[in-house]
Amino acid sequence: MGGPSMMNIVFISKLFLVVCAQRSSTELTKGFYSNTCPNVEQLVRSAVELKFQQTFVTAPATLRLFFHDCFVRGCDASILLVSPNNKAEKDHPDDISLAGDGFDTVIKAKQAIDSDPQCTNKVSCADILALATRDVVNLSGGPFYEVELGRRDGRISTIASVQRHLPHPQFNLDQLNSMFSFNGLSQIDMIALSGAHTIGFSHCNRFSKRIYNFSPTSRIDPTLNLQYAFQLRQACPLKVDPRIAINMDPITPQKFDNQYFKNLQQGMGLFTSDQVLAIDERSKDTINLFASNEVAFESAFVDAITKLGRIGVKSGNQGEIRFDCSSVN
Repeated sequence: MGGPSMMNIVFISKLFLVVCAQRSSTELTKGFYSNTCPNVEQLVRSAVELKFQQTFVTAPATLRLFFHDCFVRGCDASILLVSPNNKAEKDHPDDISLAGDGFDTVIKAKQAIDSDPQCTNKVSCADILALATRDVVNLSGGPFYEVELGRRDGRISTIASVQRHLPHPQFNLDQLNSMFSFNGLSQIDMIALSGAHTIGFSHCNRFSKRIYNFSPTSRIDPTLNLQYAFQLRQACPLKVDPRIAINMDPITPQKFDNQYFKNLQQGMGLFTSDQVLAIDERSKDTINLFASNEVAFESAFVDAITKLGRIGVKSGNQGEIRFDCSSVN
């Protein structure tokens, strides 16, 4: 008797794990708060609009925050947690450059939600970040899309968990594809999400090697448009203030459009990981498509960011709904 029942227990346990894994994304729904906080979308939108009017940095900062959150421990707002001894995700070198305006956007949206008595402490910080991300994309001229909701907030945030989970500026196509596919995202998803760099910015130290010290035979990366390289040298002199930020799209830096892909065609990708997309034969056709067809890019971006928002989500009894986005309850 003992043998088969033990096997049944193992089988049921495995089945339970599979169901839980599937459920983590299927439990997200578009009307998740329709009974508990029906105006959640308007409350977030008004707070984000106000913040966006104060500073455009709100847009790229919030979008990058969402990406960095989802790629480490899933979309559970663990990036927002503060550690008393600087050992949280946000303290890792890959996250230290996340702009404060992204964090502030979530705080402001959370305050707006909690000011409605019906909604107080009913909406997770993870969902607030997902909604705020959609709103900054749309306010910058990008598409409006429906956001799936129902994420719970994680209770764990460690500096160690960030290691090797975020793409680096010098990545090649294989490294990018491998990291994105680990998170269930395809090469087209990766290229579409890279298009978010159309409103992004970076600090000089992230790409200075490409313009000053590329190789023993070439000071400037030969894949870089030479005129653009000299513009970057002007903006980033050798002893530049490390806080200086450079627009990743020098043509329309405050518009969410397909200019990023047109720039790549001209050798004007700021990072190696940007420019490689237009050089590698496996990704080149997608760059050309998105450069010539903004609708195709927007459609792929919406698909990709929706899939991004499903990564490793906690739902049901997992996690919690934080009263303060920067600390566990």
